[in-house]
Amino acid sequence: MLIVMHSRATEAQIKTVSDVIEDMGYRAEIMPGHQRTAIGLVGNDGRVGDSRIRGLPGVRQVIHVSAPYKQVSLEWQAEPTVITLSNGARIGGQDVAIMGGPCSVESETQLMEAAEAVAKAGGVVLRGGAFKPRTSPYAFQGLGEEGLKLLAKARQRFGLAVITEALDLASADLVAEYADIIQIGARNMQNFSLLRHVGRMNKPVMLKRGMSATVKEWLLAAEYVVNEGNKQVMLCERGIRSFDDSTRNVMDVAAVALVKTLTHLPVIADPSHATGRRDMVTPMARAAVAAGADGLIVETHPRPNEALSDGPQSLYPVQFQAMTQEVTAVAKVIGRGIAALA
Repeated sequence: MLIVMHSRATEAQIKTVSDVIEDMGYRAEIMPGHQRTAIGLVGNDGRVGDSRIRGLPGVRQVIHVSAPYKQVSLEWQAEPTVITLSNGARIGGQDVAIMGGPCSVESETQLMEAAEAVAKAGGVVLRGGAFKPRTSPYAFQGLGEEGLKLLAKARQRFGLAVITEALDLASADLVAEYADIIQIGARNMQNFSLLRHVGRMNKPVMLKRGMSATVKEWLLAAEYVVNEGNKQVMLCERGIRSFDDSTRNVMDVAAVALVKTLTHLPVIADPSHATGRRDMVTPMARAAVAAGADGLIVETHPRPNEALSDGPQSLYPVQFQAMTQEVTAVAKVIGRGIAALA
């Protein structure tokens, strides 16, 4: 439930509504706006009667949020969430943010070459895995904290913000020390203890869609993070499982457009994991931007044939440069720009 107050509602009237909500056994979330204040009722699993609230002084309108996910819905907040990173780049809103880098941080030389390529192409965020959740326990698992230190060094040298994945509560604390964005991977989308944990951090979170997750489940997972107080959440479509093995996953471009009609959170597309094929990455990147994606996260490696993970889906630097030029053209056609460093 969302209670919209009159533009001239007093602080006392706002407090009275909050007190009534608390008395009903729920939590009141006060959201000051440019013209009026809204108060969200948080903690209910179903519809709540509004008879105690509707007639209170200062109350203009009571809106029942029909979706099971509340705080991430457009009914709750009509204006798009815009996340400002430490380097001044903004995710959400009018411009499309480009994120790139290798699947795994392998060495200082490899990462610095990749970071330079991303920066030259106009990217604003460097991706790179320090902790790798691999299907096989024998595959490369990442450099751990040493990889995080290299990411921080690349940020200092090239001005890119850093995104990297956390696997559990302990690694989330470590990632938060070094990175600008904490990534929650597809395998952890419904790791609710981890979602609550990052929800209590003052750090942007990228939540990837689970491999077999519905849109509703994906948005409810985001609700876990937001409900703990962290409003800086972005969603990432990275492909879903299918009966067809022609590509690694199926890039659900329709989900990008659909989710933009359901939530105020930024939506990012990952065409690398969605396809698993280098030749498919750029076409799907173009399609995602055309569908309304607020950003792209794409794997690029200076020498993909030597990559310790995901080499076949990693773009060469020259291909990454060409991709950014193509998606820039697509964005321009639909009245959008490309995010830049402040």
